[in-house]
Amino acid sequence: MNVQALIEEIETRVQSMAVRNAVALRALRREYSKRLKSAPGQDVVRFAAALIANRRVHRFLGDELIAVRPDALRTLDRAQLERLGFGISSWDQVDCFAICLSGPAWREGLIDDNTVVDWAMSNDRWWRRAALVSTVPLNAKARGGQGDTRRTLLVCTLLRDDRDDMVVKALSWALRALAQRDPVAVRQFVQANQDRLPALVRREVRNKLTTGRKNRAHLRN
Repeated sequence: MNVQALIEEIETRVQSMAVRNAVALRALRREYSKRLKSAPGQDVVRFAAALIANRRVHRFLGDELIAVRPDALRTLDRAQLERLGFGISSWDQVDCFAICLSGPAWREGLIDDNTVVDWAMSNDRWWRRAALVSTVPLNAKARGGQGDTRRTLLVCTLLRDDRDDMVVKALSWALRALAQRDPVAVRQFVQANQDRLPALVRREVRNKLTTGRKNRAHLRN
């Protein structure tokens, strides 16, 4: 596989797109997944990592190329994940990384709790967000989650006092995803930490628990 030639081809394809939304990018990713079907998992990771490192297309493409290949995902460890996540600097980059890669890797035992705890304690707001969003694949049915109260609340406890906006929103998301699996535990956590959790988190999580939505405004009278 000529990695550089294939990367340049994808970058050219993306640049020529009239519309670059998730639907269009996913269609392109499916095309290249088919072309890489016979490539070993490690080669898929190598290719995706180079595509991400070039930073000329959204990392969504590289993350999904790995995520849809279980054999590629199984090659990931902490060092590889941190290389893949190097330079994440926006909520959408973080969320792609955590939903597609780090969360599933954690769920499947490819990284341990201490790895995610270290991210939660980082001085970098984006790695703290990544720690929280990594809990979503533990719980969300659509992401293969079966429910993991202990590990989710471990990370939420570490970041309950964080007031960075990007972290606060991710904390709400993590708790709302767990609420679908273990509403009793989430309700108890919010009650026990009501003086420490940001108001947005308390409001959105309580709405989720009582209405199934994060915002009451979405409900009809």
